[in-house]
Amino acid sequence: MQDFLKRLPKAELHLHIEGSLEPELMFALAERNGVELPYASVEAARAAYAFEDLQSFLDLYYQGMAVLRTADDFFDLAMDYFQRAHAEGVVHVEISFDPQAHLARGIELSVQMEGLGRARRQAERELGISTALIMSFLRDCPADEAMRVFEQAAPYWETIDAVGLDSAERGHPPSKFTEVFARAKELGIPRVAHAGEEGPAAYVREALDLLDVCRVDHGVRCLEEPALVERLRDERIPLTVCPLSNVRLKVVKHIDDHPLPRLLEAGLVLTLNSDDPAYFGGGVLANYLACEQAFAWGKETFASLARNAIEVAFMDSRRRQALLAELDMVLGEA
Repeated sequence: MQDFLKRLPKAELHLHIEGSLEPELMFALAERNGVELPYASVEAARAAYAFEDLQSFLDLYYQGMAVLRTADDFFDLAMDYFQRAHAEGVVHVEISFDPQAHLARGIELSVQMEGLGRARRQAERELGISTALIMSFLRDCPADEAMRVFEQAAPYWETIDAVGLDSAERGHPPSKFTEVFARAKELGIPRVAHAGEEGPAAYVREALDLLDVCRVDHGVRCLEEPALVERLRDERIPLTVCPLSNVRLKVVKHIDDHPLPRLLEAGLVLTLNSDDPAYFGGGVLANYLACEQAFAWGKETFASLARNAIEVAFMDSRRRQALLAELDMVLGEA
C-alpha cells in the first residue's frame, strides 16, 4: 500500500509555503541573512515544533519566517518543498502565502512574488510539477488592510489563481472580509477560505454565503450542522482536509478520532493535504499513510480522494485530463 500511495499522482491543495520551512533551511537562511534565532541548534528548533493550539503554532510560525528576507530566500523555501513533494509523488501544488506577514517585516510584495514565481517556473520545468498561487489574507488583521494589500497586488492579479483566508480563526468570522472577497469576485479571481477548523460550523456557512468560496479549507466542524453537511454534499463543495495538522493542533486528540470516515460516509468531496508540513509531521504522503494506518482504507478510497483533488484543482483542462489518465493507469496497475 505504501508503494501504491507513493505512486498515486497527488495534488496538494492546502499548503502554506511558509509552513514548509524545515529547521535545517531556517538555520541556513538565518546564517545567510544574519538573523539571530532563539535556538541553539537544528535539533532544539525541531523540539520547539510542539503546540497546544492554533495560536501557539502561529506564534512559532511567524517567528520562523523572520529568516525570509530576499527573493532567493523565497525561491529556496519553495524549491525545498517542491523537491520533497516530487519525491512523494505530488504532481500539482497550490501554494498559499501570507503577503501581510512579510510586508509587516518590510519585505516588499515584489520580492515575495519574484522568489515564488521563479521557484514555480523551475518546478514545472525540472520536476514536472504544475502549480497555482493563492494569496491569503490574515483574518486576525484588519479587513481594510487586506483590501489595501490586495489592491497593491494589482500588477500580479493575472498570476494569482485564488485568494484565501487563514490565520487565527476564533473571533474572526468570514463576514469580516466580505468586501475584499467581493472585489476578488468582481475581478474573476476564485475564492477559498479556512473555516470550521477551530471556528464553528457557522463560519463554513458564512464562507459560502458571504465570501462565495468555491472550496473550504479544513471544514471538519461542518458535522455539527446536518443541514450544512447536506448542502456541502449537494453543492459538491470540496473540503481540503489536513488530518495530521488537526491532530497536532488539537482539533482532534488522535488520528483515530478524526471525523474523516464520517465525512466520507456523508458523501462529501474530500481531499487530503499537509497544511504546514514542516510543523505537523510530514507532507501529503505522510497524511495518506496516517489515514491508511488509522482507517484501513483500500486503494479505491485513496484513488477517489486523489481524483477529487485533481478535479477541483486550479489547473487547465489539458493538465487535468493528463493527471486523471495517470491516476487511472496507476490504479489499473495496482
